[in-house]
Amino acid sequence: MTCCPAALMRATWVWPEVDARTIIGELRDRKGLPDAAARWFAAGLASGEVTDAQAGAFAMAVLLNGLDAAERVALTCAMRDSGAVLGWSLPGPVIDKHSTGGIGDCTSLLLAPALAACGAYVPMISGRGLGHTGGTLDKLESIPGLRTDFDGAALHRLVAGTGCAIVGASADIAPADRRLYAIRDVTGTVESIDLITASILSKKLAAGLEALVLDVKVGSGAFMKSMEDARALARSLIDVANGAGCRTAALITDMDQPLALSAGNALEVIEVMETLTGFAVSQALWDVTVALGAEALVLAGLAGDAEEGAGAIEEALDSGRAAEVFGRMVRAQGGPSDFVERYPDRLPAAPVLHEVGAPRDGFVAAVDGEALGLAVVRLGGGRLRGGDRINPSVGLSGLMPVGEPVERGEPLARIHAGSQSDAERAGAAVLAAFRIAAEEPEEPALIHERIGPGEARP
Repeated sequence: MTCCPAALMRATWVWPEVDARTIIGELRDRKGLPDAAARWFAAGLASGEVTDAQAGAFAMAVLLNGLDAAERVALTCAMRDSGAVLGWSLPGPVIDKHSTGGIGDCTSLLLAPALAACGAYVPMISGRGLGHTGGTLDKLESIPGLRTDFDGAALHRLVAGTGCAIVGASADIAPADRRLYAIRDVTGTVESIDLITASILSKKLAAGLEALVLDVKVGSGAFMKSMEDARALARSLIDVANGAGCRTAALITDMDQPLALSAGNALEVIEVMETLTGFAVSQALWDVTVALGAEALVLAGLAGDAEEGAGAIEEALDSGRAAEVFGRMVRAQGGPSDFVERYPDRLPAAPVLHEVGAPRDGFVAAVDGEALGLAVVRLGGGRLRGGDRINPSVGLSGLMPVGEPVERGEPLARIHAGSQSDAERAGAAVLAAFRIAAEEPEEPALIHERIGPGEARP
């Protein structure tokens, strides 16, 4: 397999010897990552020749010293080409969406079936929770019996038959990223723009996409805390993806508070199902899903502009067509055939429910999203170490959004826990994550900017 065109244009040089220790040492000493070194290291990650310790050292060297634009392309393409690259022959465009991660961010579960209902095909290769953020696969796997481990041939059948599938990267899709992704989570190297870019796009480009929309989160619950960092990540992703021939744009969206009113695997699935079925629409979740869907349909040529695209996504959600597609996807991936109709009975529930009351009258002035995410992780809803098992039933619900008036003792959140002691420990962390003020704060924007190739506009 060949690397991306942009990488082929890059001047290369020959090292005396290419091996893991040499590559790590050159990165440590700020001497760069030539194409040959990127290809060797990605192949070594995939084959096992590179050890976990070496992979961790590589990730830390990249985090501390960074890669230039050409090196970023080289690493992304090398990781993509460490395994199979899918090809498609379908009657509609093959498109996808990716979020950089946040709290209560379950838009993928809404958007994949909505795009499929609009005539697109969506092979959504997703990941698990990283750090304080939730993972789409962890959320989806809270549905009993549902599988996310399918090889390339099975993914083709699922997407062709249902219109969408949400799966993990199979062993033959970007296997270099599979190794590095898990190691980043436990070595403090999650936040590197270079590694985030390579990780996201190696899988997405290997999926054979024609178009990709990115949801780049910014704020307290995101990896990118500032607009400057969020723009830098969006620009990196867009430049690498478009340079590889995949039409790509990004929205920078707010993560200064959870997007949904819940945080936790099964709890977020419930909120998605309530929105899909119209039982209780989560407005912020709806609005971001519609905006992302509109961009995706325009990129794919299924809508003339964002307004037309937004109308199509809203109709798919309003009419119940997206819910029907979601139900078919769940059934095709091994979940209950009656999940859409019986989801409250099919999802696991935690045995302990504990309310966190407001300490005073006032308004919710700010929410520390990262603190809430870590509270969910410590309840058992995420991983503190590689290999940790997740309890899908735990988490937070009824999260009060910024701007809401509250009275003393009124619940700011409800904790779903495995034990009373877990609930009480989480209660202190959750309470500390909310700031109550006497004055009503300004309502935060949900979508800050759209960034496409060569452009950025508020």
